[in-house]
Amino acid sequence: MVMEEAKRLHARLLRRGDRRLQPLLLRVLAAGDLRYAALLLESFPSSPPSAPLHNRLLHALASARHQLLLPVFSRAHRLRLLAPLSFTLLFSASAAASSSSTRFAVCAHALLIRSGHFASGGDPFLASALVSFYAKNRLLAEARRVFDELPRRDAAVYNALLSAYARGGLIDAAEKLFEEMPEKNVVSWTAMVSGYAQNGRHEKAVETFLEMWEKGGVRPNELTVSSVLPACAAVGAMELGRKVERYARGKGLLKNLYVANALVEMYAKCGSIRGAWKVFQSIGQQRDLCSWNSMIMAFAVHGLWREALVLFHKLRMAGVKPDGITLLGVILACTHGGLVDEGKLLFNSMREEFGLKPRIEHYGCMVDLLGRAGLLKEAEGLIVNMPVEPDAVIWGALLGACSFHGNIELAEIAVDKLMHLEPQNTANLVILSNIYASCGKWDGVAQVWKLLREKDHKKSAGYSFIELDGRMHKFLVEDKSHPRFEDVYETLDSITLIMKLINLENSEEEG
Repeated sequence: MVMEEAKRLHARLLRRGDRRLQPLLLRVLAAGDLRYAALLLESFPSSPPSAPLHNRLLHALASARHQLLLPVFSRAHRLRLLAPLSFTLLFSASAAASSSSTRFAVCAHALLIRSGHFASGGDPFLASALVSFYAKNRLLAEARRVFDELPRRDAAVYNALLSAYARGGLIDAAEKLFEEMPEKNVVSWTAMVSGYAQNGRHEKAVETFLEMWEKGGVRPNELTVSSVLPACAAVGAMELGRKVERYARGKGLLKNLYVANALVEMYAKCGSIRGAWKVFQSIGQQRDLCSWNSMIMAFAVHGLWREALVLFHKLRMAGVKPDGITLLGVILACTHGGLVDEGKLLFNSMREEFGLKPRIEHYGCMVDLLGRAGLLKEAEGLIVNMPVEPDAVIWGALLGACSFHGNIELAEIAVDKLMHLEPQNTANLVILSNIYASCGKWDGVAQVWKLLREKDHKKSAGYSFIELDGRMHKFLVEDKSHPRFEDVYETLDSITLIMKLINLENSEEEG
């Protein structure tokens, strides 16, 4: 419809001899017909040629990874229409492009150097776009080389490289660059918080967020909040999560669906189903599939299988198409509810009804469902007929079911598989030993413990997290690394003494 209107406008301009190209080209670009736009710009009589319109078209072609990008770029270069803005738009649009447009952008960088536009490094937007282009295409060495060659670096250039290091898992390099930054803004802090969280360093993500919030004087934005909430969930920092929620509500950030969904996930993983449900309900009609999945999974994980199945029904009634995560949550709900037939029905309908290919996680959930119900042979049959190679989670689920039901034969098969998949995990042998012991097979127990001694089996030290005033404190067994460990042990000794006195009093009263 929009393109038809553009063509009618083109015809009117031709009849009138009107040479105003801009409104027509903008209309064609809005319609998305880039080939027509390129032909229009080439054929339309315009003197002198318009650099801004060429920039508009170049940006659109680069964003769409269009095959006409090179011809149009060459024409603009031939007509001497390329300016620093042209290259800035080009690199920005090519930031997440294909390998072919990556090669083109590298050539454009060479042309940029030859043109002299980049010699002084005076355009911070161009420098940032170029560093971002290399960084987002994971060409981190090239990004660093451009960064190092810049005579002047503003916060945007630092942030481009910092974000690339964090996304790429190069946390040490990110930390070093972060410390070198002369000026840090919310983008810088967010890159570090997000980088720590995405690379499993959740404690550090929370610590960095608190430093930014309390000492750095920087206000978190939507991305900061949605990055720190998963870290809060991972370490169980619900008190901090609540503070973040109050801040987000006060700043109107909960209108952002990513923030709201992260908040649902945080409350669910911290065990507050009521908190998760409250946020889920407040999202209202804005809910996306991620919102539904988080809440269904929260109900399922916490054993509220009825609520999970009711919510799945509401999702279907709302016309939302479920994905693999949705079905995983619903099958898990069936597992907790002991609904074997319903779980089988859902699993078997994944392809036909929902067009979904079961992943290894779905098979693991089904093995758990069948195993809990005592259908161990059926669970083994499912594993044997899997279209992919079973992993340690699959065999671990079967071993857990064998432990519950005392099935030595299948337990031995499962442990044999597990010892090939994860030979360092001696916990599987301990489980097998317990199964032997529960069935009175003491020679089996002796054999397993001989094998454990050969493997130099050592139990991993346990530890606990305690949240106090929004900060996480980690304690190991007989730990003295905490800065206030003397106060901790003094308090613990006092509590132990009080418990002994109470126990003594109770004994005397009974006597």
